[in-house]
Amino acid sequence: MRIPLLHPVDLDAEQRALYERIAGGPRASGPQHFALTTPEGALRGPFNAFLLAPELGDAVQNLGSTLRYSGALHDRAREILILLVAQHWDSAFEQEAHERVGRAAGLGDDELTALRDGRIDGFEGAEGVVARVTVALLAGDLDDVGWQEAEATIGAARVFEVSALVGYYAMLALQLRAFRVD
Repeated sequence: MRIPLLHPVDLDAEQRALYERIAGGPRASGPQHFALTTPEGALRGPFNAFLLAPELGDAVQNLGSTLRYSGALHDRAREILILLVAQHWDSAFEQEAHERVGRAAGLGDDELTALRDGRIDGFEGAEGVVARVTVALLAGDLDDVGWQEAEATIGAARVFEVSALVGYYAMLALQLRAFRVD
């Protein structure tokens, strides 16, 4: 890791407020599929770095919270998307965390293995469309044929949500890589 884990007792007031919004918000309520904090209380994954710049970190965590907990995509489709981004960017933390979330959302072992390998041919309907749009965006663009299929199947608003999710999780993967977070 390029930055130390920031423990709650060492945080200033702004950092502490952000820490509380992350550790006490929707990510921490309900079933916990992966540990959000270390045993000592420091935030894991990308969240530790958010504390370096609390105003920006808060905007990023708000976007992530909105996308995960207020979006229109079904849980399975969202987790398929996130796992494809994690696979594309070789993001170990996102892979570990979201395989657990994906399993809780109903993804089976064969589906998780396929996503780990970047294979999407087994997904059909809206999930298949989300997977194909995700792969296209990760490759650089969604062509007209892909757009027409996506708009007809999931609608323009959900295509917008898919593009926001792909961008958000790609940003997290980049931050995890830049800060050398395991």
